[in-house]
Amino acid sequence: MDSIRIQGRIALQGKVRIQGSKNASLPILAAALLIGESSVIRNCPRISDVHSMVSLLKSLGCSVHWQEKGLVIDSSQVRKGEMPEDAVTGMRSSLCLLGALIGRCGEVVMEHPGGCVIGARPIDLHLSALEQMGVEFAENDGRLKAEARRLHGAEICLPIPSVGATENIILAGVMAHGDTVLKGAALEPEIWALCRYLRCCGAYIEGEGSSRLVIHGGRKLHGCDFTVPSDRIVAGTYLFGCIGAGGCVFLERAPREEMDAVIRAAELMGGRMYTSPEGIYVQAPARPAPLRLVTAPYPGFPTDLQSVVLAVETLGRGCSRIEETVFENRFRVVEELKKMGAQICQQDAHTVKIQGVEGLTGAHVQARELRGGAALVAAGLMAEGETIVDGCQYIYRGYENIGRDFRELGARVVSV
Repeated sequence: MDSIRIQGRIALQGKVRIQGSKNASLPILAAALLIGESSVIRNCPRISDVHSMVSLLKSLGCSVHWQEKGLVIDSSQVRKGEMPEDAVTGMRSSLCLLGALIGRCGEVVMEHPGGCVIGARPIDLHLSALEQMGVEFAENDGRLKAEARRLHGAEICLPIPSVGATENIILAGVMAHGDTVLKGAALEPEIWALCRYLRCCGAYIEGEGSSRLVIHGGRKLHGCDFTVPSDRIVAGTYLFGCIGAGGCVFLERAPREEMDAVIRAAELMGGRMYTSPEGIYVQAPARPAPLRLVTAPYPGFPTDLQSVVLAVETLGRGCSRIEETVFENRFRVVEELKKMGAQICQQDAHTVKIQGVEGLTGAHVQARELRGGAALVAAGLMAEGETIVDGCQYIYRGYENIGRDFRELGARVVSV
């Protein structure tokens, strides 16, 4: 299914259950390499990035099976740290296997998942941190080779709170000799989930939820039964989809404790939020209020949701401004929204202004990346007439079935 067809202008009603977290699942699956026994990972989302990670784990010697109770992973037969080129290229999440494979096998040989290998941002943060733990890196014919004769703890200070680098340091640190003290660690909830899984397997990690982590290495790890938390980005997508399309929805199992910045933004846009242990109830305004939004690392507003907010504010009651401070090239959705009648001015690489219009018109648009693709689906829900979103392979990297979920809320959405 390469496209999604949407008939817009239908207010959303009902409830939808939020899937397991993509950004938590991938490092947890990587961590399963360290165990040497079986683990059961429940609530793992059936998305293309997870399927790609499962293929990578199998190529390394893991036994991986989907069962009704969850994903069962047995890594007892892993003996090598070489990942096949066709399983890695273009899959950024394979980078989180770096720390795990060094910890398990003492060496890694891998293709870089897109772009330059050594020295290019942001992989240099991963490499410099692991070098402090005794890892030696070399590049040969575009392949990265990492080797650690004796992985040891270190005191590491990250200059920026990189989620991926934090995960790799944790994964290597639990297998290293001695303690690893990490300062400047990322605070994202996916880091908490990884630490909880590893502790469930017998690791000793202190400082979860803070920028200073202490990983006590060298402990024997064992298999466990672990449940992946719900996906805060998927929940936010559906929350803002409701703000834009109108209506009232209940987001079952939405991780409300991780979504303070998202809920605040939605309230500023005129939405009414009611939280409970079971999820989040959303009541949309007649039309979104204008918003001044700046993305930031957690606990700030997530960069992965600024595209959908941008789409929703095209129908805002005034002029909105969005500043992207985390990643470059995050406004690729702008030209596609303009095809639907949006009035957006990109001031520079990091800032856009949106002048709200009375209505959008359905159009044939192209998803160029994961979160921008989800934003185009949300725009289609808001637009008059039919919208066709092509390039949906990007969307399926992070959403199990975005069309099904919006249909649960009464939208007219089909995959074609």
